[in-house]
Amino acid sequence: MKRTIFAMTVMLSALGLSACGHSTGDRALSGAGIGAGVGAVGGLMFGAPLEGALVGGAVGAGTGALTSHHQVNLGRPVWR
Repeated sequence: MKRTIFAMTVMLSALGLSACGHSTGDRALSGAGIGAGVGAVGGLMFGAPLEGALVGGAVGAGTGALTSHHQVNLGRPVWR
């Protein structure tokens, strides 16, 4: 039960950070990176880090692509 609560907390925290950047592509790319990292850590707790990274990356990219810079904006991404 504690693993599930921890994993859900980490995933929800990542969603809040998944939309960095000004353009849709920037937010999708940074969301995919953050989501993959958090998904790998969450998946590691359940013995499936690769699957967790894939799901986390997809969720992060989707969240980043579906938000606008007015909703979430953490500044310019490092790669720009």
